[in-house]
Amino acid sequence: MLRGLLAFALCALPLLAAAPTAHSSPTSPSTPAAAGPAAARAPLPLFEAIDQLTVAPEHREGYRRNLYKHWNKGLNASDGCDTRKEVILAEAVTTPQVGAGCKLTGGSWRSAYDDVVVTDASQLDVDHFVPLAEVFDSEKVAWSAARREAYANDQSSPDTLIAVSAASNRSKADKDPAEWLPSDGSYHCTYAATWVGTKLRWDLAVDEAERQALLGLAEDCPTTTVVYEPALVS
Repeated sequence: MLRGLLAFALCALPLLAAAPTAHSSPTSPSTPAAAGPAAARAPLPLFEAIDQLTVAPEHREGYRRNLYKHWNKGLNASDGCDTRKEVILAEAVTTPQVGAGCKLTGGSWRSAYDDVVVTDASQLDVDHFVPLAEVFDSEKVAWSAARREAYANDQSSPDTLIAVSAASNRSKADKDPAEWLPSDGSYHCTYAATWVGTKLRWDLAVDEAERQALLGLAEDCPTTTVVYEPALVS
């Protein structure tokens, strides 16, 4: 997705040159969603990246959305914009005006899931690329509160959070790629790579149906690669 530059010092971190691809960057152990030392992995073909995922049954019992604290004060705690607004600003194709209380006026965005141009920030959702319920399902061991907050507000990777049309996000809900894919078919390879890269970044498992769906997508994406950086929050 095209990413605008924030007027208040948000930094984009592009990590790969070939498209379609996925990329991420680490999180500081002390500050959730802050950039840490570079630890980018070499690009992996999508099939190889999928093979690095642990396969395990999902476990939903005990899930509550409020286990994943969001939205926090973002990368700049003094700018009046929380993580959600900072992501929206970072992903603007045309940068909006920022008013008091981080009220956004004007601007435009392209919603990658459905290839829709959005011109009103209130019509955007900021989606957790791997939904919070899916993260809970896929945790290999129970995460700490700090790790869950870091995931829920992760701006150190350009992949964990994405601004999309509200309609497309609500269509997706908490579904994995075995249950839902973007309506824009041209985005499927990038979607698969970003999903896999995010799961690898955060050391999340996949279930067998999810893995098979990803392998099916990989068959149609022979040049797609994945680059990720492990999240460092324990």
